[in-house]
Amino acid sequence: MIKTYLSLTKPGIIFGNAITAAAGFALASKGHFNFGLFLATLVGISLIIGSACVFNNYIDRIADEKMTRTKNRALATGLVSIRSAILFGISLGVLGTFTLSFYTNLLTVLVATAGFFVYVVLYSNLKYRSIYGTIIGSIAGAVPPVVGYCAVSNIFDTGAFILFLLISLWQMPHFFAIAMYRFDDYAAASIPVLPIVKGMHTTKVHMLLYVIAFTLTTLMLTVFGYTGYAYLTITGLVCLTWLILCIKGFTIGDDKLWAKSMFRFSLIVVMALSAMIAVDVVKDHEASAIALVQDT
Repeated sequence: MIKTYLSLTKPGIIFGNAITAAAGFALASKGHFNFGLFLATLVGISLIIGSACVFNNYIDRIADEKMTRTKNRALATGLVSIRSAILFGISLGVLGTFTLSFYTNLLTVLVATAGFFVYVVLYSNLKYRSIYGTIIGSIAGAVPPVVGYCAVSNIFDTGAFILFLLISLWQMPHFFAIAMYRFDDYAAASIPVLPIVKGMHTTKVHMLLYVIAFTLTTLMLTVFGYTGYAYLTITGLVCLTWLILCIKGFTIGDDKLWAKSMFRFSLIVVMALSAMIAVDVVKDHEASAIALVQDT
């Protein structure tokens, strides 16, 4: 039964968001790492994400019954009652909010709460009505790195904004790839994702534009002095590979197979990005690359 309740929290989503939250924490730490604060931040945001996923499972339960990959979820099958799931979700959210409130700061709590609201209230409902639900989902998914950043800095500054923009842009081709190779599932559940509404070619064009925008945005962390040239080199190579793979999609025969490759490589991209942010943070960014225009 523990495993069943754990599945409601979508551990894979929690893990992925914890990675970006850790990157945000490392970026703001500038080499002065507070492990206790780091652990509390990860626990707090993970609990809130888990809570959001439980409520998302509740909202999606009817659609989940129609999709091959989700039809065996606990709420879709009735293995867990709605009342129990809601109480579980509330408990996780309260515990996560308390953890962040006690160990971090008000800004961090507000950012995390905003992310919860956007994901549960806006995205989970809007995705059934509009292709723009994906954009709302990308906003919610970009909150964890900002939470990690604000837990250290207690301020939403240029670094926090760049992180938010980066993960928002990354998620769009990531989501579109899922929608393409899970096309039949989304069609069965009548979810208006871009490939169904506008077609595969249009989706590929959108993916290309987002990958280009993401690639250019990765440069900003170095340009503004938050990261060094090792970060710039590695992320540049990874993004270039992703871009090449994306362009190949216009000539490839099997759209779903290509989309699955895009999805898998998108995971490599975000892990490489997060890892390089953590290892190549400029300790005193105020005195580094942002000062490309030096006093004469």
